[in-house]
Amino acid sequence: MKHLVPMRKMLPSNASGNGNHREIANTMKLYHQKLGEGPPLIILHGLFGSSDNWLGIAKVLAEQYTVFLPDQRNHGRSPHSPSFAYADLAGDIREFLEDFSLKRVVLLGHSMGGKTTMKFALDYPLKVDKLIVADIAPKAYPLHHDKTVEALQTLPVTQMQSRKEAEAELLQQIGDMATVKFLLKNLERDESGKFRWRLNVDGICANLQAIGAAVSGYNTFDHPALFIRGSASNYVQDEDWPAIRELFPQAQMKTIEGASHWLHVEQPQEFVKVVQTFLAKR
Repeated sequence: MKHLVPMRKMLPSNASGNGNHREIANTMKLYHQKLGEGPPLIILHGLFGSSDNWLGIAKVLAEQYTVFLPDQRNHGRSPHSPSFAYADLAGDIREFLEDFSLKRVVLLGHSMGGKTTMKFALDYPLKVDKLIVADIAPKAYPLHHDKTVEALQTLPVTQMQSRKEAEAELLQQIGDMATVKFLLKNLERDESGKFRWRLNVDGICANLQAIGAAVSGYNTFDHPALFIRGSASNYVQDEDWPAIRELFPQAQMKTIEGASHWLHVEQPQEFVKVVQTFLAKR
């Protein structure tokens, strides 16, 4: 079942021709999808992603949990905002819990979503039963999405006649078909039939430093935490472990062999197995 709370006012697309639509929300009511029954589990996608990316994993976990899949602000069908720090994203999750009267949840987040879950767990530890972080550490990361955002900004999507045309132009700029296909999941048509980005491309561009920033909080998170990394990914290194354990004293690490940063896509069965094993422990 999909739930959309349209507490927002649409404004015209900006004049840059990139198809970015801007939105002002009365409150940050996140679009979400909901599956299954049982204890609540929230899954947060990464940068340029959406709730749709996690449906396959969610369907398996929904056999034992009520799985909530929100689109984070500036992504998917959720409202856009110029403010995009991890304090904002964690605040959105706090509001989400309040809206659905969820007192305590399991949190699972990948990449940017992993940092959001870490921030939330550190600021609101009593609201999190268990924490699962997929292929990201709490440290600061160097700027590395600037070329991708530039490609999205400069692509004249409102003038595109087909997705194939947009694909060809993005591929010329980015050079990796898998990345291009992932980004194009954010391309949609507006009411007039013209293409636009669901993403708040300009908002993301203005906050790239904040997206790469380190995560800290008011507390440590002293409940069970699992950090999952891909053996072929360089996002979480052995030397990151002391800093992880300082913030998350009960943290444990699992490595999925043969997986890159997109470990849940490349090794979905192994990823689910690791998650289920962790959640089954009391």
